[in-house]
Amino acid sequence: MKYKYSQSLKKNSDFQFVYKNGKSYANRYLVMYILENDQKINRLGISVSKKVGNSIVRHRITRLIRESYRLHETDFLSNSGLDIVVIARNSASSICYREAESALLHLAKLHNIIVK
Repeated sequence: MKYKYSQSLKKNSDFQFVYKNGKSYANRYLVMYILENDQKINRLGISVSKKVGNSIVRHRITRLIRESYRLHETDFLSNSGLDIVVIARNSASSICYREAESALLHLAKLHNIIVK
């Protein structure tokens, strides 16, 4: 059994709290909000609007972001106890995995979550 280092943000109230009180950075494809929580675990929330595309496109983008985070989860652990909300922009509708990974890591570096 693999130990999970992070959980998902699920409640709308949690998302709204991070939007209201968190700090945000954006790039061409993604917007990332960060807020410290009182837990020892990171919580990741992903939001993809209907404006980005149909359900197939939205779920694909969600999977790309989640997989990018999962593969670099150990890099994010240096700052545990964060609520991370990632919002996909309209331009993200046709990105590949490498672009999603690069965009996510770029925003993490701007927030000083990871050093690499």
